[in-house]
Amino acid sequence: MRDVSLSSDSSLVYQPDLEQNEAKHKDEYRNFESGSLIDRVFNTYKLMHTNQTMEFVKQKHSDWLNCNHTEMGMMEAIMSLDQLVDESDPDVDFPNSFHAFQTAEGIRKEHPNKDWFHLVGLIHDVGKVMALWKEPQWAVVGDTFPVGCKFQKSIVFRDDSFQDNPDEKNPDYNTECGIYKEKCGLENVFMSWGHDEYLYRVLNFNKCPIPEEGLYMIRFHSFYPWHTGGDYMHLCNDKDLSMLPWVQEFNKFDLYTKVSDLPDVEKLKPYYQSLIDKYCPGILKW
Repeated sequence: MRDVSLSSDSSLVYQPDLEQNEAKHKDEYRNFESGSLIDRVFNTYKLMHTNQTMEFVKQKHSDWLNCNHTEMGMMEAIMSLDQLVDESDPDVDFPNSFHAFQTAEGIRKEHPNKDWFHLVGLIHDVGKVMALWKEPQWAVVGDTFPVGCKFQKSIVFRDDSFQDNPDEKNPDYNTECGIYKEKCGLENVFMSWGHDEYLYRVLNFNKCPIPEEGLYMIRFHSFYPWHTGGDYMHLCNDKDLSMLPWVQEFNKFDLYTKVSDLPDVEKLKPYYQSLIDKYCPGILKW
């Protein structure tokens, strides 16, 4: 699946050394035990795990999935993330727009011939614009998980943050499958509300021709209990399992390109605008 040949394209003005970053810092990423940001991170997850219920998720679908909040181009949405620092992220404390270009350039270096993959790296977090409009960050950022069935052990802060979630005590929701059937497929599962599902729906609403592998990356890149924790496999169908390696391939760029060496965004914009013009052209409905 992987195309690891390096590009000779001189327009690659920012080239994160992914292998060096991973080898040097791998154990330091996603540290939910300690660190200068841990109190902020835990408080965000505590609010998320208390309030993300089946009822809440259905309400958010009603609020957001008509894409009638605003209209703007994709690059404008990306750059608006200059105003956002993700309160759930223990690894970085800089605006989210830089992370977008870091991820995209990491992918571009290892997969030079998959331009749609570069674009996915750039836009994967754009759904976080909800936090700039009206949603609290606990309903936008962070790891996602299914609602309507048992909360699995690999969810971040699982044992310390779900006590006040009413679905935890609901007999319809607290069994292994809950309201779902085994192998029902993730497309039929209600995920906790956040930027993944929102951007996926925006792209579909606007008929953006991104390949299915890319849409899966966008929809499930924050579903760490699945693609990294190995939970919820009983809900997956064959399609989900075939897409899992793509999501895992994306994840290493999403995670291990988070370094303090920030890219020169203005130099990168022309290339990525050309991808936006190809896959997400014009003014989009949000």
